Amino acid sequence: MMKHRIVSKEAVSVRIDKYLCEYLEEYTRNRIQKLLEDNMVEVNEKPVKANYKVKYNDIIVVTVPDAVEPDILPENIKLDIVYEDNDIIVVNKPKGMVVHPAPGHYSGTLVNGLLYHCQGRLSGINGVLRPGIVHRIDMDTTGLIVACKNDYAHNFIGEQLKIHSSTRKYQAICYNNINEDEGTVNAPIGRHPVDRKKMAINYNNGRDAVTHYRVIKRFKKFTHIECRLETGRTHQIRVHMASINHPLLGDIIYGPKSCPYNLQGQTLHAGVLGFIHPGTKKYVEFEAPLPEYFTKLLSIME
Repeated sequence: MMKHRIVSKEAVSVRIDKYLCEYLEEYTRNRIQKLLEDNMVEVNEKPVKANYKVKYNDIIVVTVPDAVEPDILPENIKLDIVYEDNDIIVVNKPKGMVVHPAPGHYSGTLVNGLLYHCQGRLSGINGVLRPGIVHRIDMDTTGLIVACKNDYAHNFIGEQLKIHSSTRKYQAICYNNINEDEGTVNAPIGRHPVDRKKMAINYNNGRDAVTHYRVIKRFKKFTHIECRLETGRTHQIRVHMASINHPLLGDIIYGPKSCPYNLQGQTLHAGVLGFIHPGTKKYVEFEAPLPEYFTKLLSIME
């Protein structure tokens, strides 16, 4: 795959690795530097290295080798199935499970378990790495996720996610007391300008993101909240709550680096999921109870 870019006046004298990080948002800085090392980046038909500073009207051509997709094998993984029929399967995902295979996680994922349980009968729209997956939740987020068994169901539910007509409610514990009983964070989210593994409020290159929150209970140093998503950006609740000085408890990426409790990642649970069913065309809604670690935390905070 080849990507072309002509440098504008505004970008003159910027190192090419930094320039490409802004332009190629889907790639990490390490990935871009590897492309430069492998002579996959040419400026005016000549390979350049990472320290090259771009000039006005430079013609940049980036050649990205086609990814070799590994074989994703079915695995007999116990799944907490909330609902299943010929079109969809709704699973309550545990903490620590990755939704779909990615570098470093090619086994033990939800997809591996779904392939085994559904005997391969999953939608193919997202390719072999993400069969059946319409949306995702983070590895350390627990709760509901729907997968689709055919392309029609995938497109039908995917459209609802796109136009924000589905229901997605999460429970979380955040730092500090929230004074108001409810509120909304409306701020675009995009790739962090420096740390490419993180997301951030990004008014220049971000996508619209809206999170509604309400207080369930206040504790001395924390607040138990429910968040309702209008949009579904990567790390949306984590980024939005951190942006208003209420990062999620246990989230060492967007919150304090140390945690007063022994936790595995953020305290975030996808508890309610609702949508129009692709087969019956009727609204269905599913609930998953809070995981044990979450309820124990709430009892400790009493």
